[in-house]
Amino acid sequence: MNESIRLKYLRIVLVLVGITFIAGIYLLMMVWPSGWTWHTGHSDYPLMIVGVYATLGVFLLLASRNPLAHLSLIWFTVWSSVVHGAIMAFQALASPMNHGHLMGDIPALFIVAAVLAVLTPRAKDAALAKTA
Repeated sequence: MNESIRLKYLRIVLVLVGITFIAGIYLLMMVWPSGWTWHTGHSDYPLMIVGVYATLGVFLLLASRNPLAHLSLIWFTVWSSVVHGAIMAFQALASPMNHGHLMGDIPALFIVAAVLAVLTPRAKDAALAKTA
C-alpha cells in the first residue's frame, strides 16, 4: 500500500476512533456493562474514564486533518492502548467477575492499537512523505 493511500485510511480511522472515544465508550458502558464498565454500583470511575477518552477522541479528530503533524499523539494512542489493554487483561483473567471484558473493551483497545500502528508512518517514512 502506498503512503498516500495509507494516510487516507489513517485519517478515516482517526475520525472513527475519535468519534468512538467521544461518544461510543459511554454508550457501550450503558448497553454492555459487563464488557465495558469495571465497577458495579455507584462509582466515579466510569465518568472519569469517559472524560479521559472523550478528550483523547477530540484530539484524534483534530489529528485526522494532518496526521503527519501529530505522530506523537497517534503513537501515544497506540502504546497507551496496548498498556491499558494488557493491564485490564491481567485483571480480567485474575477475577472471574471481569471475564466479560475479555470480549469487550480489552480486544477493542488492542484492535485500535494494531490498526493505528499499521497505518501510522514511522518517523523516516513521515519525513519522506512531508517532502513529497
